[in-house]
Amino acid sequence: FFFLLLFISIRGVTGQPKEIIVFLVFLQGYPLPNVALKGEATQSSTLSVATASKAIDGRWNSFYSNGFCSHTAEDETDPWWRVDLQRSFTVTAVKVTNRGDCCAERLDGAEIRIGNSLENNGNNNPRCASISHINAGKTYTFQCDGGSMEGRFVNVFLPGQKKTLTLCEVEVYAAPAGRA
Repeated sequence: FFFLLLFISIRGVTGQPKEIIVFLVFLQGYPLPNVALKGEATQSSTLSVATASKAIDGRWNSFYSNGFCSHTAEDETDPWWRVDLQRSFTVTAVKVTNRGDCCAERLDGAEIRIGNSLENNGNNNPRCASISHINAGKTYTFQCDGGSMEGRFVNVFLPGQKKTLTLCEVEVYAAPAGRA
């Protein structure tokens, strides 16, 4: 975020033209950190070596064949992916990078859920946002409905039968709970 401060100083002597001095000051604030990088990821199943942790490795490589994406088993019912942030945070944004080499539509209809419960593997936590579509290889930033949400667990849940969940990167921008 940025702040712009404008200072105007008007100087002059009575009967003399006035001099206007304008100062512009830009202050750049520090964005919230991607707390997913220090989390622990898990998922409902794993295809080959495409473990859940690949989605929080800090790499935005969207080609599954390059080995940097998570992937559940194919044709699963209600697949899910979860990151445990290790403590509760106030989450303001979640960025998701979709697979780029094929199958972008597989992520359509997924839900981002945030909360402190592991009931139903965390998939019963409140919904932050729904993923209608992310183009192949693209990253989309989701702001939670109604602003920020508090929670330790961030899930990507894909309801339905014969579904496959592939995530190439998930970033969670948050502040410790109570400090946002």
